[in-house]
Amino acid sequence: MAGQQRRAVLTITEQARRAQIVRAAIDTIAETDYARASFAAIARRACLSSTGMISYHFQGKQDLITEVMRTVLADFAAFVVARTAPGTASEELAGFLLANSEFLREHRHHLVAMLRIQAAAPDSADLGGLAAADRAKLAELLARGQRDGEFREFDTDLMAGFVLSLRNGVITRVAAEPDFDLSACTRELLATVRAATER
Repeated sequence: MAGQQRRAVLTITEQARRAQIVRAAIDTIAETDYARASFAAIARRACLSSTGMISYHFQGKQDLITEVMRTVLADFAAFVVARTAPGTASEELAGFLLANSEFLREHRHHLVAMLRIQAAAPDSADLGGLAAADRAKLAELLARGQRDGEFREFDTDLMAGFVLSLRNGVITRVAAEPDFDLSACTRELLATVRAATER
């Protein structure tokens, strides 16, 4: 209880230290794996004098991993939203996919860490609920494109799932292959989605 109360109101210094630890955890998991991301390994990565500094801010590994997942997902969402400008439905769909690709390019460690955590500790975040919300938002965009005459008739929920499955396949491939040609894959992804949706 005391630890929870201590973390309820954080000073700027405490916020910065927590963020430093989370970044170190992301990099450690991405470069090694979930099982080997001990507090000792994370402390070394963060240049901390002891693991006690991690224990001060997080109530065990699960607490830290939950914060890692929250940070990765929040960073991902903020990055994509900031780069998806308002426009026609087809423009927003292309912008969404391009932003996803750019995040993969600039923050590969985030996605590698996320996939490794999902495999080892699937209860660390409500990914099922987040996936359903993403699918619903994309289905709404596709429905707008149909109303505006940009997209052909199709089941918008089914197509949203199809598009997100393609996107998730790219994430998995990039995570597994550091030298994967993301630019070529992004072009093919855009062309495939355009062919599947537009009139």
